[in-house]
Amino acid sequence: MLDDLDRSIAILRGEHSARENCPADAGAGLTDGDRVEAALESLEAHRGAVVAALERVASGTYGRCAGCGRPIAEGRLEARPDATRCIACAS
Repeated sequence: MLDDLDRSIAILRGEHSARENCPADAGAGLTDGDRVEAALESLEAHRGAVVAALERVASGTYGRCAGCGRPIAEGRLEARPDATRCIACAS
């Protein structure tokens, strides 16, 4: 997952740089640039959550809710491996 996020971030950074250097699309580039920037922010936040999950694995706290301390359901961790809270605490 971390490799996929790094690859996506690198691709978007490359597209963002290429668009910034293209004066012909200056008007359209602002809108595209804003979208790319928002996507980058989202991917970087997700990457941070994945890194934090890997740190929890290393420390032995992965799979425990940060709110109540109970185990996070396996289905939730399958759907969101970077989840820090059980469904009840996340609600």
